[in-house]
Amino acid sequence: MQTATRIAFIGLGQMGLPMATNLVKAGYEVAGFDLSPEALQKFVNEGGQAAKSAADAMAGSDVIITMLSNGKVVRNVLVEGKAYLRAPNGALILEMSSSAPEETRSLAEAVSGHLRVVDAPVSGGVKRAVDGTLAVMAGGADADFLAARPVLEAMSAKIFHCGPVGAGHAMKAINNYVSGAGVIAAVEAVLLGNAFGLDEAKVVEVLNASSGKNNATEVKMNQFILSGTFGSGFALGLMAKDIRTAANLSVSLGLSQQGLTQTADLWDDAARTLGGAVDHTRFYDYLKRQVG
Repeated sequence: MQTATRIAFIGLGQMGLPMATNLVKAGYEVAGFDLSPEALQKFVNEGGQAAKSAADAMAGSDVIITMLSNGKVVRNVLVEGKAYLRAPNGALILEMSSSAPEETRSLAEAVSGHLRVVDAPVSGGVKRAVDGTLAVMAGGADADFLAARPVLEAMSAKIFHCGPVGAGHAMKAINNYVSGAGVIAAVEAVLLGNAFGLDEAKVVEVLNASSGKNNATEVKMNQFILSGTFGSGFALGLMAKDIRTAANLSVSLGLSQQGLTQTADLWDDAARTLGGAVDHTRFYDYLKRQVG
């Protein structure tokens, strides 16, 4: 049982709440903050502490975890009014939001001299957040990553140190590009098979027994798309944002990657068409409209 470290957890949404709860279960003292009173109350019901503000949560905390919508929001919360100075000198920020790598590097520069930064975005969705079996992609100095690892282990099953600060967020964007491209391929395959007269469930069954298997065919098509539940817990807008982050990173590095660009364009158009708040598995509806 771990009891020595006090953690500030900022962002108690669909992913953040179960992650923070797992830290409480692991024996950590966790002060949580969210703009939603309902989310704060749920966290208190799970044994956590409710802070009055992000700055109050950071005060006296050895580790600060951010699980927010993007890097700009993270910077506003931590740096605006120099709120990060409420944390003890040398405290560790685990930036677990889906942010752009350049935003993370900028954050690290802004708080340098007072705080250490490790970017540690996750993959696995709400179910694995609840189970504590997320995959973590981390970026940061070796010593900072080692210091973060016990905290990360309370929320995840697989932890990868990908390189210096920003590397974790770069890897997350790359991962979600591959994931989003897989959704496009799986949905188009099902729609193509259906147009020919094949049973949609049969198409997925064969793909999963063959070389066409991917994450979308395994854990999304039957469970959330063909079932009509569309409840994976990951918003379409967030998927579009992550893929666009990967596309922007590619451009900034002077690369020409047409597949990535086209994938980002499709997801952006789907978010505009359906709204970014819908579940990302609703991408099926978007592509179904395109084929007529």
